[in-house]
Amino acid sequence: MISDRLITEKPQVKLKGFRSSQIKIIPAIPKDNDILRTIVSLKSTQQYSGLSAKSRALVDRMEESYGKKIKGVALEDADYVLSGHEFVEWDRLEKGQELRYLAYRYRYSKFPELKIIDDYPPCVQIEPSSICNFRCVMCYQTDASFSSRNSGHMGFLGLDLFKKAVDELEGHVEAITLASRGEPTLNKAFIPMLEYCRGKFLGLKVNSNASIMSEEIVHALFSNDVSTIVFSIDSADKKRYEEIRVGGKFVTLLQNLERFRNIRQKHYSASKTIVRISGVKINDDQNIDHMNEAWKKYADIIAFTNYTPWQSAYENPANDIESPCSELWRRLFVWQDGRVNPCDTDYKSTLSRWNLGTQTLSRIWNSSEYNELRRLHLAKERNKIEPCRRCISV
Repeated sequence: MISDRLITEKPQVKLKGFRSSQIKIIPAIPKDNDILRTIVSLKSTQQYSGLSAKSRALVDRMEESYGKKIKGVALEDADYVLSGHEFVEWDRLEKGQELRYLAYRYRYSKFPELKIIDDYPPCVQIEPSSICNFRCVMCYQTDASFSSRNSGHMGFLGLDLFKKAVDELEGHVEAITLASRGEPTLNKAFIPMLEYCRGKFLGLKVNSNASIMSEEIVHALFSNDVSTIVFSIDSADKKRYEEIRVGGKFVTLLQNLERFRNIRQKHYSASKTIVRISGVKINDDQNIDHMNEAWKKYADIIAFTNYTPWQSAYENPANDIESPCSELWRRLFVWQDGRVNPCDTDYKSTLSRWNLGTQTLSRIWNSSEYNELRRLHLAKERNKIEPCRRCISV
């Protein structure tokens, strides 16, 4: 099979985030002293006093963390300073968003590590579409029992249900990603969804395979407060790209990226939106330097994410991993049919016990069923859960 030839990575454990050797950040990186100075100067302003007590405590902790780092004092487990792509996000913030951003990033990065559960998850992924026009070799869309028309899993999220999610999350969650199992731009309500999110979230992200980048969609992405646009591209080589992204055409990709770039330069040159081109590292032939050289004119960040065998999630051999999965404390997923699921490795929703149509996301996040999953993971008993016992994410 072509996938056997292409996928040579055999990870035993998947960690969250990017390897430092697999990410290229193009803008300049701010200095720790400058960030600390900003925090100190803003603590006497309405920006600080207007935060919730919980968020103020997180900002205080980050102030202490930066003080320690600058003095060369070792950071404790609960300390946190910005790193990696967060530097780019910090540099692109509008005035008045700085402290709100720090509290958001602390929740996203440290709550899963410290196993803290708040009223809401740090991040929610909302799926406009479970349907995709590609069959990437490392993706669950290759599983016909999931992606076939009659599987019961295929469809588009309705705008009313989307608005229900957004209305609840506004003011409670900063990180909203429009994407999951399918290509979000296939949903005819995709642009109205973006418009409904305008001004409501600090970390609104869209993931796309860049196959549908009409002028209307590009304008909508830049004019509705999308903080990060991620284009999923795994290679700078035409042959290899089309082998991995089955159904994708390299010439169409180039045309769409050029259209995107031209509109960005002509109409949104001062835009704060971050553009990331992100591939999945599935073999040694993929080279971050080649990717950077080919795609840097279109993006602010070029990166490879760590591969996990999604395409065979329910057939992977059981493993002996005992570390709890951080996603149980980081995010939840809202599928196109309203079902809510703890992760997208379980792409056929065997773990789901919840539906947005009848429950609130806060209640789901803190439900006894969700907490039982967490308890089993913390007790080193993830081997009792399908498909957790076959998953390598921690």
